[in-house]
Amino acid sequence: MDFTFDARTEELRARLLAFMDEYVYPAESVAEEQRALLASPWDTPAVVEDLKAEARRQGLWNLFLPDAEHGAGLTNLQYAPLAEITGRSPHLAPTALNCAAPDTGNMEVLAQFGDERQKKQWLEPLLAGEIRSAFAMTEPEVASSDATNITTLIERDEGGASRSSGAESGGEYVVTGRKWYISGAMNPDCRIFIVMGKTDPDASDVRRQQSMVLVPRDTPGVTVERAMKVFGYEDHSHGGHAEVVFDHARVPAANLIGEEGGGFAIAQARLGPGRIHHCMRLIGMAERAIELMCRRAVSRDAFGKALARQGVVHNWIADARVTVEQLRLLVLKTAWMMDTVGNRGAHTEIQAIKIATPRAVVDIIDRAIQLHGAGGVSQDFPLAELYASARTLMIADGPDEVHQRSLARRELKKYL
Repeated sequence: MDFTFDARTEELRARLLAFMDEYVYPAESVAEEQRALLASPWDTPAVVEDLKAEARRQGLWNLFLPDAEHGAGLTNLQYAPLAEITGRSPHLAPTALNCAAPDTGNMEVLAQFGDERQKKQWLEPLLAGEIRSAFAMTEPEVASSDATNITTLIERDEGGASRSSGAESGGEYVVTGRKWYISGAMNPDCRIFIVMGKTDPDASDVRRQQSMVLVPRDTPGVTVERAMKVFGYEDHSHGGHAEVVFDHARVPAANLIGEEGGGFAIAQARLGPGRIHHCMRLIGMAERAIELMCRRAVSRDAFGKALARQGVVHNWIADARVTVEQLRLLVLKTAWMMDTVGNRGAHTEIQAIKIATPRAVVDIIDRAIQLHGAGGVSQDFPLAELYASARTLMIADGPDEVHQRSLARRELKKYL
């Protein structure tokens, strides 16, 4: 394995690092100031649109999508160091580059499984950054870590003629259920939901019961009920996390993604790249925390000497550096395997990084918070928000324990 960055990656890294220094970091405080003046906290600050325009002008756009027809055509190994850089400002940089979840995963689903009409109607405006989207899977009433538990129904009505589309034939799907922590749903630019529900609750194969369907936000019966906070944060940058009710929401049958019963497989295809993208950005978050930790250590004195001369601080910084280097190598290996043997062949490595990276980065950020004292938990530094994001990723895209269970069973299988 050779993890030397190729010429294209090095060139993009240089441009992205310059973009971060010149545009993104200065915009962090500006975005917060502008958001305080908006009519709705979920509206997009003007500086974010400025960043998106500049990123697109510089060719730093849709870097996540390996499909050269729709994206930058980068491999996972090429994208990894770029995603890490955006992770240093996770609530601004990914959005600026049109590389933010959940839109990234939704664009991947549409690019891979959508038909031409669906791509024209929804993928193209998402790729252009004109609209946002949401992925509706998690439910409040069941343990959604087991996707077969979901209870939302997607029922076929052969005689229905969609009032929302004007379709005269082809039938409809009727969506009924309650979802929560649906990322991006509070954003007024969120125009489309990809909803996972059951089209055949009685199918003998529990992994063939689910399907995915496209539900426009303005569909009658769709209600975004409330914003869900994460450790007290409303996460405006991602368009919030909402509780959404689908009350017999009717959409054309043509809004089905792929085939009936294919929802579980599509979800797994979506989550593989999503998991590694999160881990890539998490390493950038850890690097930002180390930088802040070091700057704080050399600028503050306690008990007669600089914090940078305290032995325990040495340990924190050294351990953080070792951990980040280990994580980066594991993520790069995983990216390389996904490129060479596919997501299925890299399944063990994807699970390994999903287990290891969030918990390690949480620990690094926690040490950085400790070193900053009261400032670490305040709004004057990004550490508290970084902590909330990193800690949430121990749950998102499958909690650690689910991945540990699967990984352990795969290891044990060698000896059975």
